[in-house]
Formats: sequence, structure tokens, C-alpha cells
Amino acid sequence: MASASTSISVEQLAINTIRTLSMDAVQKANSGHPGTPMALAPIAYTIWQNNLRLDPADPNWPCRDRFVLSCGHASMLLYSMIHLAGLKKVDKAGKVHDAPSITIEDIQNFRQIGSPCAGHPEYGDASGIETTTGPLGQGIANSVGMAMAAKWFGARYNRPGFELFENRVYVLCSDGDVMEGVGCEAASVAGHLGLDNLIWIYDDNNITIEGETELAFSENAAKRFEGLGWNTLTVTDANDVAALQAAIDEFKNTTGKPTLVILKSVIGWGSPNKANTHNAHGAPLGEEEIKLTKAVYGWPVDAKFLVPEEVKQHFADGIGKRGSEARENWAKQFAAYENAFPTEAAQLKEIWAGKLPTGWDSAIPTFPADAKGLASRVSSGKVINAIAKNFPWMIGGSADLAPSTMTMLEFEGAGHFSAHDYGGRNLHFGIREHAMAAICNGLSLSGLRPYCATFFVFTDYMRPSMRLSSIMHRPVTYVLTHDSIGLGEDGPTHQPVEHLAACRAIPGLDVCRPGDANEVAEAYRAAMTRQTHPIAMVLSRQNLPTIDRTKFGAAALTAKGGYILADAAGGKPTAIIMATGSELDIAMKAYEALTAEGVAVRLVSMPCQEWFDEQSAEYRESVLPTSVTARVAVEAGIRMGWDKYLGSRGEFVGMSSFGASGPFNQLYKKFGITSENVAAKVKSLL
Repeated sequence: MASASTSISVEQLAINTIRTLSMDAVQKANSGHPGTPMALAPIAYTIWQNNLRLDPADPNWPCRDRFVLSCGHASMLLYSMIHLAGLKKVDKAGKVHDAPSITIEDIQNFRQIGSPCAGHPEYGDASGIETTTGPLGQGIANSVGMAMAAKWFGARYNRPGFELFENRVYVLCSDGDVMEGVGCEAASVAGHLGLDNLIWIYDDNNITIEGETELAFSENAAKRFEGLGWNTLTVTDANDVAALQAAIDEFKNTTGKPTLVILKSVIGWGSPNKANTHNAHGAPLGEEEIKLTKAVYGWPVDAKFLVPEEVKQHFADGIGKRGSEARENWAKQFAAYENAFPTEAAQLKEIWAGKLPTGWDSAIPTFPADAKGLASRVSSGKVINAIAKNFPWMIGGSADLAPSTMTMLEFEGAGHFSAHDYGGRNLHFGIREHAMAAICNGLSLSGLRPYCATFFVFTDYMRPSMRLSSIMHRPVTYVLTHDSIGLGEDGPTHQPVEHLAACRAIPGLDVCRPGDANEVAEAYRAAMTRQTHPIAMVLSRQNLPTIDRTKFGAAALTAKGGYILADAAGGKPTAIIMATGSELDIAMKAYEALTAEGVAVRLVSMPCQEWFDEQSAEYRESVLPTSVTARVAVEAGIRMGWDKYLGSRGEFVGMSSFGASGPFNQLYKKFGITSENVAAKVKSLL
């Protein structure tokens, strides 16, 4: 087998191995970005080999450091590090196997179907991939959540003599990450909170896809981040391993501030062809260019996917040995901690096992029938507090709207997360909806059960992060209030119309719009057990009558997603009315009026279409019999998404335009969302 030159140090040999693996994989796939992995190989090497607190034999060790490749287009950098560091495979159940997380065959199949080496890192495909990155700015924002979680665990569970949680978060990011708005939002949060366990290493290579960054970017990043409360450093040569280590050492010695390292690099470093170096951002180098570059490295020019034995041993003696010792020492410490603090240790074990705490739902209230009722945002707040009191690692907050979204945890000991109290369970995100959602993904990836809240219309700002919650199967709870034209006088800019359809269009996102207080309670009960789906809990500003469940369908059926709330005599309807949320009461009034006239009509509450669609065909047929084609759906949003239930004959009572400013009850009349209109639609179908 060919071997690399022995005239260079094993350190440089390891760095060049990272580079050549990236070049070879991108070339074989004929797709990808070789330049950034080539340029950043020295810093990736320095972090992993000499600093990262990670045991390759136990990659899910809960108190490990995190490494986030926010510039996900450079994914081969991460895959090379996982392979060279020797991380073991972890299956979906969390069991570690005596097999590599990423094999050389996986790397050879970079960007191919079935390979864990996807075009951008995908969480869950291989151990060592801490989050899904690709959309720029997401990784750095996730990292803030990870750093917050590490601080929270330390504040809640560390004890004198037992410093179990000392996690740091290392992030590589690009020009695109720091240009994206979500990145600046997240940096502002991190600076405000003084997250000194967080380091972003910014690859300042002056190249974007369109060309030199000067086309659109001329700001002084160091001054911006200083203004955001960060410690900023500059390393002028990305190949200077000693300078890179010195910067990391300064990060470790900095207190009260996160650290930004501005790293000056040349994209595609080592490539003799400067024109191709520029293009290496997003295209294979080409076979001849690769041979020339390998020659510069002193590498066998015809060798492909070569990993010299001495490099394997070098990593085994470095991160392998160091990580194993760190985890073993920690395990001994945790055993002593468990004897001294059994309650806290038991909670940690439940968190790490992904379990719900015993009795988490024991205090969920049952609401008495009440014609006046409660806004579902109000009942939601009561339920959140009831659950969180018995769910010690459920934490959350809002984008500066807690008094309106009713999401403040008010029980004794809840506290407020801040630079002065990292153990608080009330989070304050400021008016930063996008970063809020991305940070919650980072909290969730660290084992916490986060929720975040804002007005439903602002999911426009959160959608990219909500989508990634679903892609990663993270059970983040999005509490979304002021859900319709029922918002009233604030007018069409604040009245969500298309947002239910937009959220329902995200695969895997549960969208739940409960119709009364007890549906709210049962929706949360069901949602908390669904640990592989995020949920959008869509809630009203205005009061919703609390239904008398002695006369109507049981609220526990909310977990089915759709159920018969009231039926025709003998259970043989000739028409069906379906509704969600605040329109459920309108539908009930139409049902009662039609029933009084002798019309055989069924009323169906449909709080969550996703849950209903998961039910058996028999159950769905029992609720919506195919023989009954006269159907009307009522929802203060657009029709999109309802036709699968309405069929070709069905009618929709809702919105087909933006809203207006005025008292909410007058708006419902203006747009025809009334019980009289619903009843008329049913009659017209019959």
C-alpha cells in the first residue's frame, strides 16, 4: 500500500490526511465543497486531537464537549474527523457498537444514497454529528442552545467536589453564518448571557459563491462581536497550529464572555492552481489538480482515500487515549455523586435515557364546563405550569411576549436563566424569534425538553428552525398564540391566515389547534409523549367556552387528532361539520341549530390533522364515513390542506384573504365565519 512522505511530522501528516480524504471524496462524488475542508484541516485537527473532551469509544457520553460544523457545506471535514478519531457506531436506541461510526467505505460513498456522509451533516446518521447543519446560521445558533444547556446542567446538578458538567462547545463557521440574521441574533443572546463555554471559529477566507466577499460584505466582524459582548481574537495564518492552540487556550481562560476567533484562511489551501483554489468552494478540484496538490503535500499522487497507519495511531494516542481517561475519571466521579446525591443522579439518568419523569402529568388540570370559558393561551399557561412543576428539565420562554403567551413558569424555584443564574427555567430570548427556535433545537439536542413562544404570525421568522426540529426529530414545543383574525384590532399584519397551512406543510411537525381548555390539556398530555416530533400548539387570544363533556365527546379523544364531538341521532349523519380551535364553538352552534331543525348532522373536532391521519383506516372511517359527502370545515385560516377531508363536494368556511383591523367578533361577521353561514352551507349541500 502506498504511504505518505515520512519527511514531515505526524501532525502535518494527519492534517494532510484530512485534506486528501476531503479532496478524494468530493472528486469521486463529483459533487461537494473541497476548499473549506482543505483550509480548515489544521483547526479541526487542533480542536479534536488536543482539546475536544470526547471519548471515541463512548460518543454519547453526556458530559462531552460538542463540536458543531456550522459551515455544513464543508461536511467532509467532519466526516474525516469522525473517521480518523475512531468514533464508534451508536444505533437508534443509543447502544454503542464495536464498529466505526463512519467507515472509509462510507467516505467513498460521500453524497450517495444510504451513506451517513450526506451532502450536509445530518443528525442521527452517525455519532459525532451533533446537529443538522446546512442552512447557514443554524449551526451557530444551535450551539448557543448547547452552551446554555451545559451551563444549566452545571448550575442545577454540579455540587462542591462534583464538577460533572464542564462542557465546552466548539464551532467552525463561515462568512455565510455570520452574515445570516439568525447568527447575529444568536450571538447577541450568547454575549448577553456571558456564555464563556462557547467558541466560534470564523473562517474569514474572503470567498462566497458569487466571488470575493467585498461584493456584499465589508463590516468589521471583530468590532461587531465586541459590541455584542464577545471576546474576539484573530489568527492570521490558518496553518499555524501553535497560534490556533494559543487562541483556544485564551478561550479556556476567558470568563464571562463567549469567544470569537477570526481565522484568516485561503480556501483550498495547498492547491497550486489559484483559479481552481477560488472555485474549490463548491466544485471538485479535478483529477489533475488533485495530483498536483498531493505532490505539494508530499503525498502519493495516485493514492486515493489513503489513511496512513501512523495517522490512525496518532489519533488513538491523542483524542482516543485522552478522551477515554477523561470519561473514566468522570464515571468514577459520577458513581460517588450517585451515592451522595441519589435524587439528582436519578434525574440525570432519566434525562440521558430520554425518559419522561414519573408523575409528569399528575397535576394536569381538568377544567369545569363554562360558557364564558378561557382563551386557550390562558389554559395553556396553566397546563404548562402544571407539567413543568413535575418535569424538572422542562424549560422555556418567549420572544419577549410571556405576559401575552402566558408561558412564564410561576411556581417556586422556577427562576430565570441569566448570566447571574444559569439554573433558571424561565428563558428570555428577547425579540429574536428565529434564534429562539434554533436555540431550542440546541437545548433539545442536549437532553432538555424546551418550549418557546410567540404570536403565531411570527412563525414566518421561525420556519427554518422549526423545519430542522422536524428533520432532526426533536420534541421542541412551539407555543403559538394570537392564532387568527380573532386577534382583532392589531390588523392583518398580525393576523395569521396562511400559517396553519404553512405549518401543516412541514413533514413531521404536529400542528395542534385545540378548541377548549380540556382539549388544550389533553393536547399537551399527548404531545409530551411524542418524543420524535416537534409540535406547534396553536392558541387563541379570545375566550373559548369550556365544553360540557357530560354531553359531548370526551376530551381524552384529542389524542386521536379528530373525534366525534356530537353526533346525529342514531349515529347516522347526512352531513358532517369539522372545526378547530376558536371555530369549534361556531360549529357547535351551527350543529345545535341544524339538529333543532331535524337535520342529521355530525360535529367533528379536528385539533390535529397529523394525529388523525396516523389513526387506523377503521377509526378514520368511523369519524368521517366515506358515504357522507356533505361536509363543511370551519377554520379561521385558508382552505389549503382541508380538501383531503372535504372531498370534491365539501364547503369551507374560513379565510381567502388577509384580515382587517377591528373588534374580533365584528371581523368574524365581516368574513362570514359565523354559525349561520355554516348552517347555510350544510343545507346547500343537502
